[in-house]
Amino acid sequence: MSTPDRRLTNKTAIITGASSGIGRATALLFARHGCNLICSDIREDARPDRPEATPLTTVAECISLGARAIFVKADTSSAAEVEALIAAAVSGFGRLDIMVNNAGVAYDGADPQPIWEYPDEHWDHTIAVNLKGVFLGCKFAAKQMVGQEPGASGDRGWIVNMASVLGIGGTPNSASYVASKHGVLGLTKTVAWDCAPHRIHVNAVCPGYTATSMTAAFWDNKDVRARLDGMHPFRGLGTPEDIARAVLFLASEEASWITGVGLPVDGGYSSM
Repeated sequence: MSTPDRRLTNKTAIITGASSGIGRATALLFARHGCNLICSDIREDARPDRPEATPLTTVAECISLGARAIFVKADTSSAAEVEALIAAAVSGFGRLDIMVNNAGVAYDGADPQPIWEYPDEHWDHTIAVNLKGVFLGCKFAAKQMVGQEPGASGDRGWIVNMASVLGIGGTPNSASYVASKHGVLGLTKTVAWDCAPHRIHVNAVCPGYTATSMTAAFWDNKDVRARLDGMHPFRGLGTPEDIARAVLFLASEEASWITGVGLPVDGGYSSM
């Protein structure tokens, strides 16, 4: 088993939605743990309106930390682009050990609507990215992992999907996001059963409300922020780094007998 301080040495990981937020934090943490990285997003540069934006792209910062890293543009709702993303990892690094299906969208923070007013286009795009994108990432990553030689631990790979506490419970005016994240948890459980005979771990992380651009509509409003802080009994909103540490655990040999779970990382939100 790898040492805890460099637990991903010589592993190769794809992280989707890596340009900012939880994806960026995960990539930087993986880099510190010796991982080779394929950072993917629809844009390489962190958007300047996002609080985590820095002069360095995720790839550049990973390289500055000593990691081998490349950027591959991919729309996760496109089967052809996701398949090409997996192929790029194998071409660049020889194999794929870890797939982090993190890319996602959320319209409901900025434009919450009850079901009778809910825009069809919001539903279609959210399901395409948040659920179909995870399906495609699982499909093509698993196809590669099943056919490759196991590592020293006997495992062929680790898949970590980004779900949500809203995949465990519901909330008003958020039909597409809640439905997509419930779907991610169901998909994770099924894929875990498919992949278990091949020693491929498949798990999900379920973040609570986390301070990223996706929740900016919440935490920019002091009254709403105070209410949300109160819904998370352990120190209010989480940080991208809180979530990244859970992803690291589920993507490592430390999680040797874990598959098919949705791990809440939510400051106690889901205990209500």
